Amino acid sequence: MSRKNLILLVIYSLFTLGMSYWLGQQSYQWLPPAAAAEAEPVGDLLSFLVSLGSIVFLGVTGVLGYSLLFYRFSPHNPDGAPIRGNTRLEIIWTIIPIVLVTWIAWYSYNIYQRMQVLGPLPIVEVPELLGEKAIAAEPSSLIAQSSDIHPERIQVDVKQWAWTFTYPNAGVTSHELHLPVDRRVTLNMTSQDVLHGFYVPNFRIKQDIVPNREIEFSFTPNRIGDYELHDSQFSGTYFAVMTAPVIVQSLKDFQAWLESQQQAQTDLPPSPAAQEFQQRPATSVKSGWPTVKPRPRQGSTH
Repeated sequence: MSRKNLILLVIYSLFTLGMSYWLGQQSYQWLPPAAAAEAEPVGDLLSFLVSLGSIVFLGVTGVLGYSLLFYRFSPHNPDGAPIRGNTRLEIIWTIIPIVLVTWIAWYSYNIYQRMQVLGPLPIVEVPELLGEKAIAAEPSSLIAQSSDIHPERIQVDVKQWAWTFTYPNAGVTSHELHLPVDRRVTLNMTSQDVLHGFYVPNFRIKQDIVPNREIEFSFTPNRIGDYELHDSQFSGTYFAVMTAPVIVQSLKDFQAWLESQQQAQTDLPPSPAAQEFQQRPATSVKSGWPTVKPRPRQGSTH
């Protein structure tokens, strides 16, 4: 390699690393504001993937651009050099993808353990080989929050087209999900009909809800505010409007809300699915797909 090519390689490598790091930091702003302790490692994972993907993209396009500039077609040598293969090159571009995929898998598994999210499968301890000591030594609030011996437990019942939340300790049922800030909550989720998905974009976590099975799901909201719960699975017609308010509030306000709801009647919110159904055009589109009429909502009392 000539000195000129070496200088170009060093300059472009520095540019690639700098630009990839900058894009990785910018990726935090592409997501909605984080509102749960588990959102932080998810943001770190996205930043890592964006940075690594940028390195690969800029590296490949750099080599392609260099080839186009300095190794273009020449009338004096139209066929190019008679090269049948390069064993060294084959080994390099085989090893690099293996290393990258292994790195991504290890980092993703590491992030999953940091989240400490309880899903339908049991939590598996991180082997020391994969960095258990490094994680345990990290002064993260996630590990401290996961050791809460008195988590707030909420029963979640979902069906077409409504979410219902029951607070057994207070005897309260609501169609709004209220959560105390900085306290680990555990949702016991059941589906009454089809496959649904619990997803709050600001929490950056989601969980499938399987019919005829209770799913235990834990997380720690850490930002006061109003958010929105979405059904992340295609659970039928109008599933996209099957939402519910999520209110994260201080422990004092949360307890005050529970007390106020104990003496109140549970009012059913308007059904966006039913409204969408009523607003269908007079001339139906002959798509061949049947339309599921939204079920009438049934009220509940305390």
